[in-house]
Amino acid sequence: MKKKSKRPSRQATLDIRTGLSPESLSQAFLDNLYYAQGRIPAIATRNDLYMALAYTVRDRLLARWVAGLERYSKYEVENDIRAVCYFSAEYLPGPHLGNNLINLGIVAEVREAMEQLGYSLDEIIEQEEEPGLGNGGLGRLASCFMDSLATIGVPAIGYGIRYEFGIFDQDFRDGWQVEITDKWLKLGNPWEMQRPELSREVKLGGHTEHYCDQDGRYRVRWLPAAVVKGIPYDTPILGFQGDTCNTLRLWKAEAIESFDFEDFNVGNYYAAVEEKIKSETITKVLYPNDEPEIGKKLRLIQEYFFVSCSLQDMIRIGELYGTGVEHFDKRFAAQLNDTHPAIAVAELMRLLVDEHDLDWARAWDITRNTFGYTNHTLLPEALEKWPVGIFGQILPRHLEIIYEINRRFLDQVREVFPGDEQRVARLSIIDESGGRYVRMAHLACLGSRAVNGVAELHSQLLTREVLRDFHEMFPDKFHNVTNGVTPRRWMVLVNPRLSALISEAIGDGWIRNLDELRGLENFADDPGFRNEWCRVKRDNKNDLAAFIAKRTDVAVNPDSLFDIQVKRLHEYKRQHLNALHIITQYARLKKNPASDCVPRTFIFAGKAAPGYMMAKLIIKLINSVAGVVNNDPDVNGRLKVVFLPDFNVKNSQLIYPAADLSEQISLAGKEASGTGNMKFSMNGALTIGTLDGANVEIREEVGDENFFLFGLKADEVHDVRRQGYDPQAYYRNSPDLKEAVDLIASGHFSAGDKGLFAPLVDTLLQRDDYLLFADYQSYLHSQDQVSAAFLDEHSWTRKSILNVARMGKFSSDRSIREYCDKIWKVKPV
Repeated sequence: MKKKSKRPSRQATLDIRTGLSPESLSQAFLDNLYYAQGRIPAIATRNDLYMALAYTVRDRLLARWVAGLERYSKYEVENDIRAVCYFSAEYLPGPHLGNNLINLGIVAEVREAMEQLGYSLDEIIEQEEEPGLGNGGLGRLASCFMDSLATIGVPAIGYGIRYEFGIFDQDFRDGWQVEITDKWLKLGNPWEMQRPELSREVKLGGHTEHYCDQDGRYRVRWLPAAVVKGIPYDTPILGFQGDTCNTLRLWKAEAIESFDFEDFNVGNYYAAVEEKIKSETITKVLYPNDEPEIGKKLRLIQEYFFVSCSLQDMIRIGELYGTGVEHFDKRFAAQLNDTHPAIAVAELMRLLVDEHDLDWARAWDITRNTFGYTNHTLLPEALEKWPVGIFGQILPRHLEIIYEINRRFLDQVREVFPGDEQRVARLSIIDESGGRYVRMAHLACLGSRAVNGVAELHSQLLTREVLRDFHEMFPDKFHNVTNGVTPRRWMVLVNPRLSALISEAIGDGWIRNLDELRGLENFADDPGFRNEWCRVKRDNKNDLAAFIAKRTDVAVNPDSLFDIQVKRLHEYKRQHLNALHIITQYARLKKNPASDCVPRTFIFAGKAAPGYMMAKLIIKLINSVAGVVNNDPDVNGRLKVVFLPDFNVKNSQLIYPAADLSEQISLAGKEASGTGNMKFSMNGALTIGTLDGANVEIREEVGDENFFLFGLKADEVHDVRRQGYDPQAYYRNSPDLKEAVDLIASGHFSAGDKGLFAPLVDTLLQRDDYLLFADYQSYLHSQDQVSAAFLDEHSWTRKSILNVARMGKFSSDRSIREYCDKIWKVKPV
């Protein structure tokens, strides 16, 4: 008689699902390879291996996720706790696998498990396609905050959009940026879980009807022209070596009925799927071009779609836990990450008044107590405004609600400032100067209990300039919360060599409490520690040099000074000021090829918005300068210029650890905060920068002597403009500047084509909106100081160590604690 096989015990099954030993992990990996991917090792592709390992790690996340929900449910019954809901149109989480291994604390165990099976963990991690669900710092900040919320133990949901195609992939053709569709979902996403049973319906267009109900109450009914369905996709977000696992919930748009059988049967095949196509367009792509009217409409629909789905979902969750809408603000604190989700103010009012029968006054109190608004810009053109006509076509009921909010508010303004109709016009949600627009920042300010900037200087300029009238009206509403970044990704994951060296010296408590990095100050003068620090930096530079050679075919010298500027391309960020300095250095070498020169590798990365032609021209200029400088025998390799294509979270993880010098050179008063400046400093780069954004606070923390300062201050920029800025005067009076500009204008970097860069040269000579010429000489002088400092390796290394040691303030954990205290009034569970 054949002996029956013994069924595995429940404990053995649990070990495969949740165990953290190399043996449990290798068995779980094989199980997922077999049963999730349908593969055996002999025929498994690299993506099969990645998916199997991702599912193995996800099981461990889900165990904590479910346990957390159980704890939360029990705790909620006995305690009034408030969950944080983070509303952001962008998230840039980066690749999940490596970060989750760190937060689970199983990097070594998984590496051993993979080695036992004959696989390389690093190669499997490299396979992951990152979600390109954001454009830059805004989305990356949101993801850092989600990491910190979970690490600190604050229950939170991040709400956003599941874009089918994210931020474009970037390539260069003849030095010009080319945009390529980002198909980040083409091989599947093992981290997300679809929740179709939690779908929400969203109305669009149509008109409203006003009537009195059977009790004689004034009511409004919205009769939409279209209804779409939002499907949530959940991704678990685990904190660092803790029990809290929060949720990133992203919404995908679908048609209520995706297929019309009747149309299909009569041969009208397009009409059969027309609703599906129109509905799914809403979440098809990140930031459609909003120059044409149709693009503006799609952008507004995107923002409203995810906000409406999210607020309906919050109401559902509140009811699940026995909280009615009359106590909505006691259960949730919702943060508006810039103006993109500001329509949430009007939507919550609609839901409370129209759908749940609350009176206006009570609904307005709940709304204001629910929301906080983070402003991320000082650029007037970046504060969203929607034409009233377009707004009314898409959201007719919301326009009526906004008019009523505005009417009541302006009555209040007239009471406080009688006779000041100019102030009334400036404060109005409706901009009536040159067309009629809905000002979303004004709606966000009015509908929030707190408004904050993201760096001390930024917050000061907000209250003095951009939102001055609101600050004078509601001074207690305004706060500052300086941005931060998570050290788990931006140190532990991206720079394991440096992290190991730090932990060996001061222990690993700094990973959760970044202030403990101060202990490194005791090692700044230790010769042995400095030598190890230099070795780590050199190894990181070797890694980046290899990556540069692979991606660009440019060979760079790891012993040279790696001078790096990586960020979104914009004129105010002044990548072209950096280019002018490179041209000056090149011109000096051409005039005297035998002169001493500190070897430098200038590294750029960043994307220009597809419709931003001046930013694209700056990219072309940098690539053209690289083509000349890198191949000139007089330079002889002492200067190299590289523009790395397709800057994203994944690529940046090689760049930040390898930098010697961080370029943070925006015009003072233009950058809200910046977070790249923090990532560079955390990884031992020294900064050359203006007193802009968080640079001010970084310099205060690391010490004046460890920061290369140049340029006008924000108030000096204002004075220069007020007095009448003449860029040509600076051009005429600076031989170095004139030489650099003339080289560009002469066609030296464009094969004799004098017209190629004429739009850029003419803009600088005639307007120079961001004062490159005014700051050029100061920048040049500071760069000469950088070269002199780099020659003294001991001094440079000491400065590098002190930069890292004094970066404790810039952890996103600190930022989140301040939000909890100042803005949300929540405590960890």
